[in-house]
Amino acid sequence: MGPHPAVAAIRLAVRRVLHDILDEHTRNTDEHPRDPGGSGRPSDGPGRVPGVPRERDTSPLVLVACSGGADSLALASALAFEAPRLGVRAGGVTVDHGLQAGSDLRAAEVSLRLRGLGLDPVEAVAVTVGRGGGPEAAARDARYAALDAAAERHGAAAVLLGHTRDDQAETVLLGLARGSGIRSLSGMAAVSGTAGRYRRPFLRLDRQTARKACMAQSLPVWDDPHNTDPAYTRSRLRHEGLPALEKALGKGVVEALARTAQLSRDDADALDAWAGRAEAGVRDADGRLECAGLNALPPAVRRRVLRRAAIDAGAPAGSLFARHIEEVDRLITGWRGQGAINLPGRVVARRQGGRLVIRQG
Repeated sequence: MGPHPAVAAIRLAVRRVLHDILDEHTRNTDEHPRDPGGSGRPSDGPGRVPGVPRERDTSPLVLVACSGGADSLALASALAFEAPRLGVRAGGVTVDHGLQAGSDLRAAEVSLRLRGLGLDPVEAVAVTVGRGGGPEAAARDARYAALDAAAERHGAAAVLLGHTRDDQAETVLLGLARGSGIRSLSGMAAVSGTAGRYRRPFLRLDRQTARKACMAQSLPVWDDPHNTDPAYTRSRLRHEGLPALEKALGKGVVEALARTAQLSRDDADALDAWAGRAEAGVRDADGRLECAGLNALPPAVRRRVLRRAAIDAGAPAGSLFARHIEEVDRLITGWRGQGAINLPGRVVARRQGGRLVIRQG
């Protein structure tokens, strides 16, 4: 008799991602198979730890980010099951945000659970959450910084995240509410981060599947009280907004939103590629943007060129919203002699002699 259907589903999702990671690891190894001295031994390469056996170096390390909740715990159990069967080393990281009493004890419990699954190395990382951008954004920034640092310390090839199809639907709705354009509607990517570090195997699985998998394996799940706290926007959307939409529109809203995310991502990727090619054709010999050339571009392409130029000048991508780009765009399409446009990061955009100058003021 095979595993519970929910367990089988999460294992299959993780297996597919591990195969991708192994293929990438093999390609990278094939590109640098020997040391430059011609000794026939594998090259140490950057990050080689003295004293660690070479045999362990040949298999990639994959970490799972685990809070102890159903999604990430199901992911950890699937990784622990699949990794040794594919010759992949598997470890785990839990992040203590310090936002609740006893969070350090919770992180210690999660670490023990991950070790009990057979993961190694396992690390609990305490972070200090700032206040910039609101509590949810600040916690997210601190968490990703900690995961990046852990991946670097351990030389991990990838970090698995337990975001589900439900999380994707919520992300799309939040992007829609911000009015940030098609890129915002594309939600979370299955592969993201520096060199594709972050992988999200569960984006096509719903939250209930992960919870059922934990129940089938008798894994004790921790439900974060922040996930039901109406003080948080995502919590209100999860427990009030999405149920209201399903009541009004019928079942299938979550699946439709997740499908919208993938379609939007495909469109946004194509437009970004177009903008990258178009940018070279609208810069003069000094690298300044020519207003006439910009005006001839389709609006969706032109605004991408402007956004990229603003980010290159020092504007933080996370603080640069559609309204900022619209104001800069009016320097091209609605020029009436208006003054400079102030952007986040002390970046200033102004029109000078038929050229658009974007730089830190």
